[in-house]
Amino acid sequence: MGRKTDKPVVVDDQAPAEDVSGDAVADYLRRHPDFFTGRLDLLSDMVAPDRWSDDSVVDMQRFLAERRLGEIDDLRNCAQEVIETSRTNMSVQTRTHAAVLAMLSAADLEHLLRVINDDLPLLLDVDVVTLGIEAPGSPESGLQAVPGKALGALLALAEVQKLPQGGVDGILGAEENVRLLKDIGDGTEVGGTLFGAAAGLARSAALARLRPGREVPAGLVALGSRGSAFRPGQGTELIGFLARVLESCLHRLVEASA
Repeated sequence: MGRKTDKPVVVDDQAPAEDVSGDAVADYLRRHPDFFTGRLDLLSDMVAPDRWSDDSVVDMQRFLAERRLGEIDDLRNCAQEVIETSRTNMSVQTRTHAAVLAMLSAADLEHLLRVINDDLPLLLDVDVVTLGIEAPGSPESGLQAVPGKALGALLALAEVQKLPQGGVDGILGAEENVRLLKDIGDGTEVGGTLFGAAAGLARSAALARLRPGREVPAGLVALGSRGSAFRPGQGTELIGFLARVLESCLHRLVEASA
């Protein structure tokens, strides 16, 4: 005589709930005590019976159980947020490292400018990246009013945004090295001055100071996004690191071409 096997309770989605009896469900659960092991979310939807029918009596055990289920849900949500944030941070860090390697590979100023304008937007997943440099002779730079040959050639390029004397401090603030902007427009100082023809595209931005050197005035690197990629309160360590590398590359190539 063959061994009797348990037949699963099949519920037709089109059939009314009354077609499955409570006794059948109870019998199925008795034969499958591990049913809720992989379905803990179902327990939060279950309604436990009160031990007392008197409305004036509070069932503390049920209250504590419901609170514990709520805490489990909160922990699960927090863990998911941590995982997603870690993935995002790792992606941003990887993109920043790729951008740094691209800048370090530049052999001359023209190559560096191509990397800034063409490669960095793709590598950093933004819509526009521009370089802004103050006119020589600004009090901050200490340079002569007439730029050297290499710097003059760089400033003559249309892709480089020319800033007035003191323009970097005017945009960033005298004591700030990085500034994040959530809402900008093409008519604002940042949008119209730093992004040029792409001013109408950028709606959020990250700005980082480029410190002056012996042959190079103060400047800015500006990252613009048509979305809300940047907003005040975000970490600025990676954009600061990116600016320091760009600053070093710029000084090295200008001095080498002087």
